[in-house]
Amino acid sequence: MKVVNLGENNTVLNTYIAEIRDARIQKDSLRFRTNLQRVGRVFAYEISRTLAYSEKDVTTPLGVARVSTFDTPLVIAAILRAGMPMQSGILDVFDHAESAFLSTYRKHGKGDYFKVYSDYCTCPSLEGKTLIVADPMLATGASMESALQKLEEEGGEAATIHMVCPVASRYAVDQLLQKLDDKYTLWVAAIDEELTSHNYIIPGLGDAGDLAYGGKR
Repeated sequence: MKVVNLGENNTVLNTYIAEIRDARIQKDSLRFRTNLQRVGRVFAYEISRTLAYSEKDVTTPLGVARVSTFDTPLVIAAILRAGMPMQSGILDVFDHAESAFLSTYRKHGKGDYFKVYSDYCTCPSLEGKTLIVADPMLATGASMESALQKLEEEGGEAATIHMVCPVASRYAVDQLLQKLDDKYTLWVAAIDEELTSHNYIIPGLGDAGDLAYGGKR
């Protein structure tokens, strides 16, 4: 697996990440969702550099222009609920892409034990396509592993997979590095060093789903 940390570069992306982390700015749910959409657009632009391109003729009102555009078929998957604003931003860039939706969640037991469930999934065919999975946070990597397995069970084997997780823990990155091969690329903007005993990222940003869409029972 390849890891690309865009936060290591001084770009406007770091401003968006600062705002989605900021407890004061987080109170505005519209701005929180908008910043996640912006983050999705930035990552999509960077991912576009990795796609396969070919030259084509485009007829203009005055002649023919030779342009290079990408040919890679794409599927953009959102892990519900928090991944939806980022998926929207990525689709703003890749407007011809197909979409997938997946419900993945933890169910806690006694102590620190939890199990990950992926119950709901709607997915087009992934065969020979590039899959981009959007989820704002990567805490342990368990939910992402479950999501990838479920998506390929439903859609078949993707040719290439990009995981877009702006805020990740060092633990999750290390876990995925051990388990995933060169077919996978993890895109992040920040890698935080600490996890709590309940596997929440410190400093992290809180519950992205609640911040975007309101609390839940």
